[in-house]
Amino acid sequence: MADPSSYRPRPGEIPDCPGVYRFRDEHRRVIYVGKAKSLRQRLANYFQDLANLHPRTRTMVTTAASVEWTVVSTEVEALQLEYSWIKEYDPRFNVKYRDDKSYPYLAVTMNEEFPRVQVMRGHKKKGVRYFGPYGHAWAIRDTVDLLLRVFPVRTCSAGVFKNAARTGRPCLLGYIGKCSAPCVDRISADDHWDLADEFCDFMAGRTGTYLRRLERRMAEAAEEMEYERAARLRDDIGALKKAMEKSAVVLADATDADLIAVAEDELEAAVQIFHVRGGRVRGQRGWVTDKVEEITTGALVEHALQQLYGEETGDAVPKEVLVPALPDPVEPVQQWLTERRGSGVSLRIPQRGDKKALMETVQRNAQQSLVLHKTKRASDLTTRSRALEEIADALGLDSAPLRIECYDISHLQGDDVVASMVVFEDGLARKSEYRRFQIKGFSGQDDVRSMHEVITRRFRRYLAEKEKTGEWADGEEGVDGEPPTNPRAVAAGHSAADGRPAATGQPAADGRSDADGPAVSVSPDASDGEVLMDGPALKDDDGRPRRFAYPPQLVVVDGGRPQVAAAQRALDELGIDDIAVCGLAKRLEEVWLPREDDPVVLPRTSEGLYLLQRVRDEAHRFAITYQRAKRAKRFRSGPLDDVPGLGETRKQALIKHFGSVRKLRSATIDQICEVPGIGRKTAETVAVALSRAVPAAPAVNTATGEIIDDEDGAPESTAGAPGEPVTAGTPDERRGQER
Repeated sequence: MADPSSYRPRPGEIPDCPGVYRFRDEHRRVIYVGKAKSLRQRLANYFQDLANLHPRTRTMVTTAASVEWTVVSTEVEALQLEYSWIKEYDPRFNVKYRDDKSYPYLAVTMNEEFPRVQVMRGHKKKGVRYFGPYGHAWAIRDTVDLLLRVFPVRTCSAGVFKNAARTGRPCLLGYIGKCSAPCVDRISADDHWDLADEFCDFMAGRTGTYLRRLERRMAEAAEEMEYERAARLRDDIGALKKAMEKSAVVLADATDADLIAVAEDELEAAVQIFHVRGGRVRGQRGWVTDKVEEITTGALVEHALQQLYGEETGDAVPKEVLVPALPDPVEPVQQWLTERRGSGVSLRIPQRGDKKALMETVQRNAQQSLVLHKTKRASDLTTRSRALEEIADALGLDSAPLRIECYDISHLQGDDVVASMVVFEDGLARKSEYRRFQIKGFSGQDDVRSMHEVITRRFRRYLAEKEKTGEWADGEEGVDGEPPTNPRAVAAGHSAADGRPAATGQPAADGRSDADGPAVSVSPDASDGEVLMDGPALKDDDGRPRRFAYPPQLVVVDGGRPQVAAAQRALDELGIDDIAVCGLAKRLEEVWLPREDDPVVLPRTSEGLYLLQRVRDEAHRFAITYQRAKRAKRFRSGPLDDVPGLGETRKQALIKHFGSVRKLRSATIDQICEVPGIGRKTAETVAVALSRAVPAAPAVNTATGEIIDDEDGAPESTAGAPGEPVTAGTPDERRGQER
């Protein structure tokens, strides 16, 4: 690891002008290329105190052994030179979008004497006109098959063309009218070239003029009573319209534009591009990149623009490019695009209307692309095995952690504090093992204390299961024939006499007492459809689920050193010393170990780090979903919920009849009996329950400070009626307060 001060340029040596710089390692390989409006100011940022640098930047400057730069006259030249050097050197610390050479294009070889229509992949060639890219090659072939009826351009290979010319017989397409057969001189080279040019014009979006021309010719043929020719033209028009239907109209003003959307997380980013020509989506492509440097969304967009248009000129660069964020600064990029097109290019963020709506569609595609990429990456067995091995090496484990449990705490400003436990086995989520916890040992906001409580309760249940199965007895008898006392079980609060957990009333994973029997825990996230029930392999002899019978090899907590210390302390108090503990701090993605002053920093491209992040993010999702469900239930609860035997239907009938809980509270028993379905005994129970309940505080409109009375028709904030309460803060503010 190099010390950046060893190769730092002397003061005043770096010029204060635009340019491009390269960092090289000890083997003289270029590892990073960057551009700057002021080389002096930009490079000074790399040579500050290492503690102030982002971890990824810190890794780059300590890997480098030298830095050099090239001065240019403008920022546009710097942009062009940066792109050229990234292509030439392929530096490891630069953002590199994964190659899209697998995307097929519809290509017309206008550089040949007899242009050919074909599907092409790979690098673009000079003199060839490209349309697309398309998602699948069959989509191109379907479109071409429709258009060949109207534009019978050559589609055969060079070998087939030469053989037909030698024998004087065209191929099958020539016989059925889907090729003009220039191989046997049915059409001259110039006329065939014009035919290919018309094909390109139609594919480029200039469809209206050609359709009107065919319709006019069809009408003329009908007037001249040449009905067969008119029928052929009619069928040609139908084929063209069918081909046009394959690309839906998305922008009514026949706009030529490219829309770029970015979906990203801490490690990766997915870019999705829609190519719109003549108001229709003519092509789509996408890339995924590793974020190997500290980078903003605007910088990701800038790199995407370089990748898209670095080798394009003319009409291949559209008049309008819509992006989610603008590069900083935007002027050089816009000027560079204008130079490549040869005319003005608008680079902007859509604000309203159809273009904004289409951008949202592109954004959803980008998000789905990122999710799909992560799913494929996670499902690969070799990758998962390598990730587990990297975790074992980094944490100093004896073997790969085949079962990993991760814990996270969630609350809203100290209210409804809950925790989650998610389980990954062999690198894959096992949702049947997920568990939820309610923090009831104390009230208020204390993530460290909450983590200690959750770990204690989870592994107390584990010890109870082991004691119950007799794993601690080892065939020995205790004093006077009693089962032996297990110090770990006693410390955990279990009875040594019957091997069952002591009825301490301590809440279990689903909020029940430890002494309760098993229960099915259902995820509050209905979209996931998660029913947290143990499988057949986790059953006792009596058929009851053994929910905490299996220990993990690794416990991961969402947090840094304090949370890790709390988890380790809980295990120490229970006498468990064969389970590893680590924490993943979200801000810098550092891995913390118990009793260690410095974190373990896994490589940025480490599959082990990627797996730990997936486990941590899943625990956070599961915890916050449960916390939101509890909060919503608490908001909707009211005094009628405590009335025994009163179901939802009759509660709704009471509220509908009286209008509010306040009016119901002041009603007599005879008045309550007037409600359909409410008998006298139920009315008496309701009256008693409401007389004991404390009236709710009046709801307040947080925007105006006005007290909302029941006379206004608004339900009380804690009434038994359904509906959202009046609470302070905007939805965004409330989400920002969640943990």
